[in-house]
Amino acid sequence: MTAQQPARTHPRHQLDDALLTPVRFSTMAALSNGSEVDFATLRNIIETDDSALSKAIARLDAVHYIAVRKGYVANKPRTWLRATPAGLKALRTHSAALEAITNIQIAP
Repeated sequence: MTAQQPARTHPRHQLDDALLTPVRFSTMAALSNGSEVDFATLRNIIETDDSALSKAIARLDAVHYIAVRKGYVANKPRTWLRATPAGLKALRTHSAALEAITNIQIAP
């Protein structure tokens, strides 16, 4: 017979693996107002490079946290991004967990 595992109550268990990197977290935060943003604007807002943002987009798209729309402007390819409802919910949960972690007090 094995002992039952204790309940996992520490807020770190509510952190979302898809949002653990600074670029992915920053991407979701930048998209949290519901706007659609083009790749270049987002890259400049979160101050990262094309490669890092592309990798973040691929991961966030894979878990359905962002919607990616591709098209052309003056015959030049463009990519637009927006957060999905699932992505916004994940960001809220993740942010609440971070806040809860920072509010933990250990009695002296």
